[in-house]
Amino acid sequence: MNRDAVKTYLTDLQERIVTLLEQTDGDTFLRDAWQRPEGGEGLSCVIEEGKVFERGGVNFSHVRGQKLPASATAKRPELAGCGFEAMGLSLVLHPRNPYVPTTHFNVRFFCAQPPGAEPVWWFGGGMDLTPYYGFTEDTVHFHRTCRDALVPFGAEYHPRFKQWCDEYFFLKHRNEPRGIGGIFFDDFHERDFDFSFSLMQSVSEHFLSAYMPILQRRSAMPYGERERDFQAYRRGRYVEFNLVWDRGTLFGLQSGGRTESILMSLPPIVKWRYDWQPEKGSEEERLYREFLVGKDWLA
Repeated sequence: MNRDAVKTYLTDLQERIVTLLEQTDGDTFLRDAWQRPEGGEGLSCVIEEGKVFERGGVNFSHVRGQKLPASATAKRPELAGCGFEAMGLSLVLHPRNPYVPTTHFNVRFFCAQPPGAEPVWWFGGGMDLTPYYGFTEDTVHFHRTCRDALVPFGAEYHPRFKQWCDEYFFLKHRNEPRGIGGIFFDDFHERDFDFSFSLMQSVSEHFLSAYMPILQRRSAMPYGERERDFQAYRRGRYVEFNLVWDRGTLFGLQSGGRTESILMSLPPIVKWRYDWQPEKGSEEERLYREFLVGKDWLA
């Protein structure tokens, strides 16, 4: 197990992603370095009111604690009360143009220390897409790239991680998906450290090739108030998921994490309506009918 290699990789990945996003937007990300009194540090890179991104964040954190929070031990009760170390890179992009989907990407490494025993480690992460208007070409491209990231490690990983993503990014109280999915994995400790770390790296390296072609294809499309209004309404679902169901948000808050960095993922403009339904035959209704459904897009 090489924790320093993981940290070096994640900080380098953060800088590469931020540099490319700055070139795409034309505006500069704020770089906000911070220290955690309980142990740890991080760098939050945030853009607001950019030309392309209404809000975006690419955050690195490396924290330590004396006791794993409940959100991290829900599936590992034997680690309750253990000291821990966690590091990760988390990205959320909320573009201004409603035809460009919101995207989320995250990779992380956990290490827990049971008293008198060897450390217990695992990786997690993934990427997913939340469109406001559906394009089959974009959706297939995103899922194909997710598959390509996992093929070198075994044919079983993509269907497994795709299903995990579909099940995880699902608003149970709404009975609907947050978006069109992608891949998601957690508590990943298979074969050995090098294999697990390499898989996490491959997912990371495929994120930009999954998202940037969609961003470039849609960012110049004209839109009006109707599209912006629907975008704000659908962003409400994003907020609901992050505050009610997301394990990463819960872990950050329960572990005394930096609130500004944790809630960076929320969109800047959001609307809720009472029992709103899209007009039959509209593009908004098509999103629900054809895209917010469980589906094998590569079949």
